[in-house]
Amino acid sequence: MSSPSDALQQARADHEHHTRTCRQCHVDTVPCAVAKHLLRLYNNARRSAARPGDDH
Repeated sequence: MSSPSDALQQARADHEHHTRTCRQCHVDTVPCAVAKHLLRLYNNARRSAARPGDDH
């Protein structure tokens, strides 16, 4: 099982990679549904990592 820090870094990398490579995100400058989902996952991981003593 990965640590909250690992999950946070992976979620960030996934979101950044998608926004760099997605044609829709790049052309429209408006996040596509996948980018919004990945950002939501990143924000959830960030909140989880910020909680003290929450070792799931």
